[in-house]
Amino acid sequence: MARHVDRGKERFWRRMVRQCQRSKLTNRDFCAEHGLAEPSFYTWRRIIAERDQQGTPTSLSDGHHFEDAQPVFVPVHVLPAPASSPLELVLDQGQVVRVPVGFDAATLRQLLAVLKEDPSC
Repeated sequence: MARHVDRGKERFWRRMVRQCQRSKLTNRDFCAEHGLAEPSFYTWRRIIAERDQQGTPTSLSDGHHFEDAQPVFVPVHVLPAPASSPLELVLDQGQVVRVPVGFDAATLRQLLAVLKEDPSC
């Protein structure tokens, strides 16, 4: 079962684990100096290692983590919407009614009513 990811906590603990690794202090001394509970430090260190090994979304393929990554902006080009195709109605007797974009609904209703009338009259 997947655990709920608290991104803020994970960022904090990743930063603490990195700082501890870079320091010349033992884990115990580092935790004492930073006011961290040792059991929490070890728990989060294990969780982070597991997530990195599983390739969870908190780590990037190059070994860096999302909180370390700089935002990437890509150019976006907005294209005009393609010209809408006209509607095409195929009626029971095979008649085809092509309705252009921007048609008048009242006129279309009248046309369809006329086409439904009994042609034998």
